[in-house]
Amino acid sequence: KTKMIVKKTSVFINKYLKEELKMKKTICAIIVALFAYAPAGFAIEGVNLTVGASGQAGLFTATGKEVSTQSTHEDTEIAGVAYSSVFTELNMGRIAIGVDYVPDGLQSDTVESVKHDMTTSSTVSITENSLKVEFQDLTTAYVAVNLTDNFYVKAGMIQVDVLTQENLGTGGSYGDTSLDGTLVGFGYQHDLDAIFVRAEASYLEFDGATVNSSNSDNKASIKNLDGVTAKISIGKTF
Repeated sequence: KTKMIVKKTSVFINKYLKEELKMKKTICAIIVALFAYAPAGFAIEGVNLTVGASGQAGLFTATGKEVSTQSTHEDTEIAGVAYSSVFTELNMGRIAIGVDYVPDGLQSDTVESVKHDMTTSSTVSITENSLKVEFQDLTTAYVAVNLTDNFYVKAGMIQVDVLTQENLGTGGSYGDTSLDGTLVGFGYQHDLDAIFVRAEASYLEFDGATVNSSNSDNKASIKNLDGVTAKISIGKTF
C-alpha cells in the first residue's frame, strides 16, 4: 500500500495536473450563460466580453508521502502534463477579470500493487491494492493587466478536486480532497480580423493536502506541487 500511495502522486503529475473556490457551480453556470448569450450581443458601457478555448502543456514536480505506525515513505516525481480548457473574461480597458475551466474530469490509470507480509516464520500474508484518481473542476480565477496593446501579465487562484477510487486489501480507504494554488504568468495577444490568438507562459504552485485512512492511523499527503505551463488560446471579444 505504501508504494501505491506514493505512486498516487506520480500518476497525478504524469497524467494531469488538480483562495478556495467554493462557488464553482455558480461560476460554471455563468460560463455557460456567457457562451449562450454572447453572440446575441453584450452591452455594458466600457466593458467587453471575451470567450475562448485553450490548449496547454507543462512540466510539474510533486512529492508524495505516507506515514504509518511502522514507517514513513516519501518520493518525488517530475513529469509532463497536457489538458484543454475554456475561458471567459470581462475586459475593462487594460484590465480583464476571467475564469478558466476544464470541463472534463481527468482520470489516471489504475495502479495495482501486491504487498507480502510475514505473519509467522512460514506464513506470508498477501494484500492486493488498486487505486485510480480522478480530478474534477480544475478552475482558475484570474486578473490580467495589459502593459501594452499586446503584452499582458496575469495572476490568479486555482482549485482542483481530487477524488480517490481505491480497493485496498486492508478494507480502508483514503478520503477525497482538493488542492488550492496560485498562478502568475505573462502572454502576448495577436489580433486577427474576427478573432485573436494568445501565447502564454505561467508558473503554478499548489498548497499541500493530507488525507487519513478510514481504518488506521496512516496518513498520505501531497506537497511541493508546482510547475510551468505553455498555453495557446483562441478567442473572440464582443
